[in-house]
Amino acid sequence: MSAGPTIEAPGAQGVPGNPSRAGGPAPAPTGPTGGPAVRGRLPGHLPYRWRDGLVAAAFLLPNLVLLAVFTYRPLADNIRLSFTSWNISSPTATWIGWDNYVEWFTSAGSRTVVWNTVVFTGAAVVGSIVLGLALALLLDQKLVGRDAVRSLVFAPFVLAGAAVGVAFQFVFDPTFGLVQDLLRRVGAEPPAFYQDPSWALFMVTVTYVWKNLGYTFVIYLAALQGRRRDLDEAAEIDAASTWTAFRRVTWPQLRPATFFLLITVLLNSFQVFDVIHTMTRGGPLGDGTTTMVYQVYQETFVNLRAGYGATVATIMFLALLLITAVQVLVMRRGEER
Repeated sequence: MSAGPTIEAPGAQGVPGNPSRAGGPAPAPTGPTGGPAVRGRLPGHLPYRWRDGLVAAAFLLPNLVLLAVFTYRPLADNIRLSFTSWNISSPTATWIGWDNYVEWFTSAGSRTVVWNTVVFTGAAVVGSIVLGLALALLLDQKLVGRDAVRSLVFAPFVLAGAAVGVAFQFVFDPTFGLVQDLLRRVGAEPPAFYQDPSWALFMVTVTYVWKNLGYTFVIYLAALQGRRRDLDEAAEIDAASTWTAFRRVTWPQLRPATFFLLITVLLNSFQVFDVIHTMTRGGPLGDGTTTMVYQVYQETFVNLRAGYGATVATIMFLALLLITAVQVLVMRRGEER
C-alpha cells in the first residue's frame, strides 16, 4: 500500500514579501557589499568591544602613567632604600639587608612611637566621628542662624594645619593662654602641656580634632539630609522615643557614611605631621608626641638616616594597608547582611 500525499500546513511555503509570516527562517542581514553583516560592528568600524577598549585606554593611560611615575615608583624606591644605610647628603647608599628592620622592632623608642601613634589616631578618629555626628544631628534641625553655624563649624577644615598649630600654641600657652586663664578663674591648676608628654599628646589631639571636625560634620550632615523621611514619620507615628528612633531608624542609614569616615579619618590621622611639628616638635622629653610619620621626618632630615627613615615609612605603609583591608572586609560583610 503506497503512502498518501504529504499535506503541507498553510503558510509552510512562506508568504512572498513578508518573511515574518513565513514558516522558514528570515533571510540573513547583509552588509553594504551584499555579504553577510558582522554582529557587534558598525560598517567600516572596529568591533564594539575593541572600540570601547581603546576609548577606555585613552582615558586611563595618562592617569596610570602619572600614578606609576609619582606614586608606585617612589614607593618601590622607598622600599629599596629601607634595606640600605644612607646618609641623605651622600651620593651612595650601603646595602645592609634587614638591619634597619631589626633595629626598629627591637628599639624601646619604637614602642613609644607606636603607642603615641595608636593613642593619637584612636582619639582623633573617635573624637572626630562622635563630635561630627552630634553637630550634624543638632544642625540638621530647623534652628535660627543654622547656615551661619554650619559655615563656622566647617571653616577650620580649610585652614592650613601649620597655621592652626601656631594659633593653638597661644591657646595652650602656660603663661597667658586661654585654657590657662579659664582654669585659673575656676581655681584649677593648669596642667603642664609643654612639659608632660601625656598632656602634650592630649593638646595636639584636641587641636587636630578641632581642625578636622568640619570634615566629619559635612559627611554626616549630607547623609542625614539624604535619609528616608518616611521612616522618621513612621517612628513618630509609633511614638518612638528620640533614642529609639535614632538607634532603629537613623543610625542604620548612617552606617555607610560611618564606614567611609572610619577609613578616611584613620588614614588622615595616621599621617598627621604639621600640627605636631608646629606645636611640640615631637617632644617634650624626646619622643613625647612623636608618631610614626614624624619619626620618618626626624630620622631622614634631622638625624640624616634616610635608610632608617625609609624603613619606618615602609612599616607604616604596610600597617595602613592591613588596616584598610580589614575595614573594607568588615564593610562588605556588613553590606551582605
